[in-house]
Amino acid sequence: MDKNFLLESAGQLKQVSVKTTEEYHQKTDKLITEMNILMLERPDIESLVGKNNINMMKDNHANHVRFIASILKNYNHEVLVDTVLWVFRAYRSHGFTTNYWAAQLNTWIIVIKEVLTPESFVETYPYYEWMQVNIPLFVKLSDEKLEAPNSLH
Repeated sequence: MDKNFLLESAGQLKQVSVKTTEEYHQKTDKLITEMNILMLERPDIESLVGKNNINMMKDNHANHVRFIASILKNYNHEVLVDTVLWVFRAYRSHGFTTNYWAAQLNTWIIVIKEVLTPESFVETYPYYEWMQVNIPLFVKLSDEKLEAPNSLH
């Protein structure tokens, strides 16, 4: 499996309704707040994000919500794949562990289920599930890029 697999599988995700897009956007502050609360309650949080990276984690959560809101509004599977790969590389280079992504995405699923209406959750969940099930491939591909920092790709 490679980036083409990610592109093909992401290409199967469906554009969400305008109602879901608007709801997700309107609830961005609540999503970020709830996410930060749950992640900060974890006793292993520092081992997941690295020493002195709590503020970077909070920034990641805020950036995540803004990015997903834009993806839900104007879905582009290439942008989704490229951005998630970039995020994996960037945050891992700052000390975030691969286990952080599983913890984060599991928590996002809890948060969106709690904050969004059932209808919006059903439409939004496939994006989170796609990211979650592809963590091993994101790790593999970001490992390749981290090992070749002078690569043109």
